[in-house]
Amino acid sequence: MPANASPSSRSAPHCRRVQAVLLGALLLGGGVREACAQGSAYEQLQTFSGLLSQIRLNYVDSVTTQHLVRGAIDGMLASLDPHSYFLAADDASRLDAWRLGRLAATGVLVEDVDGAITVQSVYPGSPAASAGIAPGDRILAVNDSVVAGLSAPAVQSRLVGERGSRVRILLERGSRFEPETVSVRVKNEDIRPVSVPVARTLPGGIGYVRLDEFMAESGRELQRAIGRVVRGDQKRLILDLRGNPGGVVTAAVDIASLFFARDRVVFRARGRRRDVARDYLTEHDGPYRDVQLVVLVDEHSASAAEALAGSLQDHDRALILGRRTFGKALMQMPFLVPPNADAVWLTVGWILTPSGRLIQRRYKGLSAAQYWQMAGHGGAAADTVETYHTDGGRTVRAGGGILPDSLLPGPPSLPVWWTTAADSGYLTAVADSVAQSLRSQNLDQERWYTSPGEWTGRLIPPLLARARARLGVRGQLDSAVEARMARALAARVAMVLWGSDADDDLRLRNDADVAAAVAVFPRLDAMLARH
Repeated sequence: MPANASPSSRSAPHCRRVQAVLLGALLLGGGVREACAQGSAYEQLQTFSGLLSQIRLNYVDSVTTQHLVRGAIDGMLASLDPHSYFLAADDASRLDAWRLGRLAATGVLVEDVDGAITVQSVYPGSPAASAGIAPGDRILAVNDSVVAGLSAPAVQSRLVGERGSRVRILLERGSRFEPETVSVRVKNEDIRPVSVPVARTLPGGIGYVRLDEFMAESGRELQRAIGRVVRGDQKRLILDLRGNPGGVVTAAVDIASLFFARDRVVFRARGRRRDVARDYLTEHDGPYRDVQLVVLVDEHSASAAEALAGSLQDHDRALILGRRTFGKALMQMPFLVPPNADAVWLTVGWILTPSGRLIQRRYKGLSAAQYWQMAGHGGAAADTVETYHTDGGRTVRAGGGILPDSLLPGPPSLPVWWTTAADSGYLTAVADSVAQSLRSQNLDQERWYTSPGEWTGRLIPPLLARARARLGVRGQLDSAVEARMARALAARVAMVLWGSDADDDLRLRNDADVAAAVAVFPRLDAMLARH
């Protein structure tokens, strides 16, 4: 065939030969047939094949075809969007075993943030939580194997194992320029996550529920929890979505259906596939559609949590308080990649709020570093120009994530030595020692709940003494950091003295975001009105 023949004139056998090579698997079969009809795609595949051969023959180090192809796969998916990923069959098998209960876990969920495997959330009460691991911590190594270059799901598969086994995790915290590192050993235990770990009736008859994750049964679980905390004429509820990483996005429909009448749009999905592009509507009249609602969110609220918050905001159904949400709302589907039962999760759709706002932050035209730096801070400035309106006429903007109706300051960051102290048992030792000394004093529970000055005076000095003697800690604590530490230790004291419910009760009674939510109820209707 002449060298200048057009790609469209090449014979069908050429396309079949291209499909036969490994790249056919990379493009998921049918994509190669489409490529053959798209001008220069065939030549580009030839270029790739030639480059593969040159590297294998001439590169200074020995490299395997598997290594090169995996690098090509990762690069190809990275060129699409920040959240599509490839998962090798062995990693997928370990994660499936964990989901089916055959393997235990540490309680950490991770995400790739700016090229670093970052803790997205920690299950309350899990071994990871007891070890002091916190959202935002960056994982450098697992069991002495560095994780650089691995995808977040691949690292997640290494954080599960046989019940009772331990995982050694090297963490980094703080500035990328001057990070602090700490190594912790975390036990794998059976973790049965529940959607609603905390449900309380606060003073004044205000209900409070914390929704930690969107799972298949989350709607039913939340309905039962609300029924326990919202009674009689006191129809006021705080729904806490802080730290909620999302999950099953259709669970957002089940939950929204608790608060809306039938046939209200919860969110809109848009994509190339007909089975993706549709509006998701409530399926029945909700039992709590007349309950006054305030929703708490933060920079770790993502995916389905953002879809729910955006729907409640657009329909003027709830006031949103907190920090701008993460800005991740893509619909993804898994596809098998032959011949080894590997899998690729591809983005097939966008999530839009009922008013048409795109929740997902912009990534086209941005480097990976730029994209992840804007997590919780909105998208590019140009994205915020277009305005949208709620059902009642309030102005809302897009720009990535959900911007709360009322912004609240976030908590201060804890120093890295706090994690070392937790992993070493110093935190529980200090709190338990203080609890034992208070037990003989017949301490009044209500007084302890409302005495932050006493927490600081009793708990911080012995903690710092241990940290300075055994961890080499130097310097003074910022007052805000000191207060956060004292509150955490005081909650442990309450649990030792009065049981596990006392831990959550103390935290709730001294949570600045919850206090702000309680304070808005007298003027909630006015704040949701058009302005």
